[in-house]
Parts: sequence; structure tokens; C-alpha cells
Amino acid sequence: MADVQKLSIPDLAAMKKEGKKISMITAYSYPQALLVDEAGIDIILVGDSLGMVELGYNGTTPVTMDEMLNHTKPVMRAVKRCHVVGDMPFMSYNISKEQAITNAGILYKDGGCDSIKLEGGQDFAPTVEAIVKAGIPVFGHIGLTPQTAGALGGFKVQGKSLDAAKKVIEDAMALDAAGAFAIVLEAIPRQLAQLITQKVKCITIGIGGGIDCDGQVLVLHDILGLFKRFTPKFVKVYANAYDFQLKAVKEFIGEVQEKKFPTEEYTFTMKDDVVQELRKQYGL
Repeated sequence: MADVQKLSIPDLAAMKKEGKKISMITAYSYPQALLVDEAGIDIILVGDSLGMVELGYNGTTPVTMDEMLNHTKPVMRAVKRCHVVGDMPFMSYNISKEQAITNAGILYKDGGCDSIKLEGGQDFAPTVEAIVKAGIPVFGHIGLTPQTAGALGGFKVQGKSLDAAKKVIEDAMALDAAGAFAIVLEAIPRQLAQLITQKVKCITIGIGGGIDCDGQVLVLHDILGLFKRFTPKFVKVYANAYDFQLKAVKEFIGEVQEKKFPTEEYTFTMKDDVVQELRKQYGL
């Protein structure tokens, strides 16, 4: 992929305009990013979901800026084509616009990502505008926002009533007006996501938002069947990689215990006279 052209934000915007669906997936490491970039993914999200699927936390809120940087940097070293979004962890942008710009700058400059993502609607539109004015592209995230799911009543569908739906639309419009080039729409009714996609100029990426969004995102570990703690309704599992890997590791353990591995095929040797001399010198 040495001569592959890297996707820019205008490229992604053109895909929306032309009706070409945008594919987006999470990746948190060099080998994961190599894989999905080679597969032809359009956008990688180095998401704070790494807290659960990579670091073993119970949620996303414990994730730190240092952890995000440590996962974003190897992803950036791997990619050739896709656009990479770095996720802003909880409380890295919530205190003030100045704090948000500083931390967005760290993730963008030191992490090397192509844009940053943060959660929140109308209340965070001024923050989004400030980051954009500082020269950093912003990806929004509304609907179900995992960092503050507790305040939303847990991990459940948002925007089902008229008033709730209007709030989600207003959130999307506020982020669009603030300069966000794209918005994740998580766990909202398909019809609401369709209305938002028609209303805003920016790109909409659904995760539990239905088919009418400009694109779709899922967590890599979910689609590969690697994360066994729970599987959200909106996740389609495309492979059973967990059981496949488990079987391989068990086979390795068995062959070691039964002295079947390593065979000569996987072994280095030296000449017999050298061995005999070593045995003689060391009394073996």
C-alpha cells in the first residue's frame, strides 16, 4: 500500500455528497491498524472503548490522556490510507475551552491523529468551535454518550420520545454549526438518525443509528467476537475469533505437555563434532 493516497476530510465529505457509505472501525494497536487499513477501512477510531476491550476497565471513564496517546501513536505508524480519529477521554475537555484545546492539541500533535472526537451536544458546541478555531478537526458524538451514560439512565436507546428526539436533533445542529466535520449517532432510532443525516451538512456515522447514516462504526473486538463480556444489540459479530484463538492456544499447550512441539522443523541444530567437544569440555 506504499502508493495509496491517504483519505482527507474533503474526501470523506465528498463520499457523503456522492452517497458513498463510509466504513469506520476501532483499532488500538499497530497490528490491528495494519489489518483494518489493509482491508480498506475509511476511518479508524482510536476509541476510549480501549478501556474495556484492551485495558479491562468496567467502562470508558477511567481512561487517561496518556493511555490514549500510547494507543494512538502505534496506530498512526501503521496506517497508509484511512483517516484516524483520536478519542478525547472523560474530563480531558469538560472543565474549560482552554483545557479542551490543550488536550486536543496534545492528542492531535503528539499522538499524530488526523482529528479528535469528543462527546456531547449543545453544551459542548462552544468547546467544539474553540477547538476547530485552534486548527484541529473535530468529530462529535451524540445520542448515547458512554462517558456520561449514568446521567442518561444507563446504556439504553436515546431520543425515542418527541422531546428527547428534538434534543438530539438540536444537539446535531449545534455541533454542525460549531464546525464539527462529522458526528457519531449512537443508539438512537433509525428514523431520527435519518432526519439528522438529512438536516446537517456534516457526516453522520451510526452505531445503532440505522442504515440511513452516511456511514457505520463498530468496535473491532465486537465484530471479531473477541469481547465476551457483553454484545450490544447493534453489533453484528462477523467472526468467532475468540474461540479460534482459544483453540490454538490450547493446542499449543497440549503439544508442549505431550512433547510434540517443537519438532525438527522448528529447531536449530549444529554439527555433531561441536556437540561432542562441548560435552567433553563440560563433562556432560
